[in-house]
Amino acid sequence: LPGPTAPYFVPPYPHPETTTSSSASIGLPPTPCFIGTVPPSPPHRMAAALASSRCCRRPSLLTTDRRRSSVARCALSGGKGNSFSWKECAISVALSVGLITVPPTFGWSAHAYPLEPVIPDISVLISGPPIKDPGALLRYALPIDNKAIREVQKPLEDITDSLKVSGVRALDSVERNVRQASRALTNGRSLILSGLAESKRANGEKTLDKLAVGLEELQRIIEDRNRNAVAPKQKELLNYVGTVEEDMVDGFPYEVPEEYNNMPLLKGRATVDMTVKIKDNPNVEDCVFRIVLDGYNAPVTSGNFVDLVERKFYDGMEIQR
Repeated sequence: LPGPTAPYFVPPYPHPETTTSSSASIGLPPTPCFIGTVPPSPPHRMAAALASSRCCRRPSLLTTDRRRSSVARCALSGGKGNSFSWKECAISVALSVGLITVPPTFGWSAHAYPLEPVIPDISVLISGPPIKDPGALLRYALPIDNKAIREVQKPLEDITDSLKVSGVRALDSVERNVRQASRALTNGRSLILSGLAESKRANGEKTLDKLAVGLEELQRIIEDRNRNAVAPKQKELLNYVGTVEEDMVDGFPYEVPEEYNNMPLLKGRATVDMTVKIKDNPNVEDCVFRIVLDGYNAPVTSGNFVDLVERKFYDGMEIQR
């Protein structure tokens, strides 16, 4: 057979001795058609492939009668009536494999889509690192949809990551966070006010004013390069943000199923201070844990806990591990 780079030319018509079953074929110009190149194959493999084949087919020509097709046949028994030679059959087999395995490119590349995995990359499913700050969890758990206040909240929360840099170099990142929060508050103030519940609007406006003043104070702290005063001020400003977001909640967001109507329900939030005494250790002072119960997301569980607290169920109880 020819080498790997030798092109093959296949005439558009069947061999003159080949019989066809088409009675009305449309004529094509007798110019050879360039197909491509065929990679070399070991002789014994090619012989085995040819010996196992009894016929070679090529695409049917255009016909007016769809019930009939032009079929070219060849015998491999080496008789005088052979339609194709061994070489021609080998070429036909190789070209058939190439036509099957190579996708056509008839000018469709401009409209083709890039290959992508069926399952999207797992990184798309992860929007960011998990939230561990309890205050941030409570803020994001509120049943509100106000993008403007979230744009103020996010850069203030990012100050925590900025402070992880050692020394006063962290203040440069903190300053960018503060400027971003101030710009978001200025540009989105009207949208924030429009999201406040009517019954809580007055308190929300006062809290927004405190937030604006606090951002200016934090900017001065950064200019004074007072790193230690940044975190306490950040916590204060985030408390203002949380208060504004709570003032956006108007009533309870959904109906509790009727089967729980006879149980204590917490339709909102409640704060419980739990004092813990350390047993057999007089050197340690009593600890006070502040628990915020989120009735917006767990009204039945939170309501049951509040009911037990009011009935003094936990008073004097040892902590069970």
